[in-house]
Amino acid sequence: MDVLIDRDLCIGCEACVEICPNVFEINYSEKKAYVINPEGASLQELKDAVESCPVKCIFLEDL
Repeated sequence: MDVLIDRDLCIGCEACVEICPNVFEINYSEKKAYVINPEGASLQELKDAVESCPVKCIFLEDL
């Protein structure tokens, strides 16, 4: 599973980091989330992170 973030849409709200701290981090200088370890959470946790995003900028893609 690949985890993608549309960084143009990301507002850096940290919702994804709260749910999957081993997958996402916030770059505070850019105020954007980025993926640090796409395999750092279960599929359900990743889906929860996708749903938590208020601007819907996180996507899961089958490899």
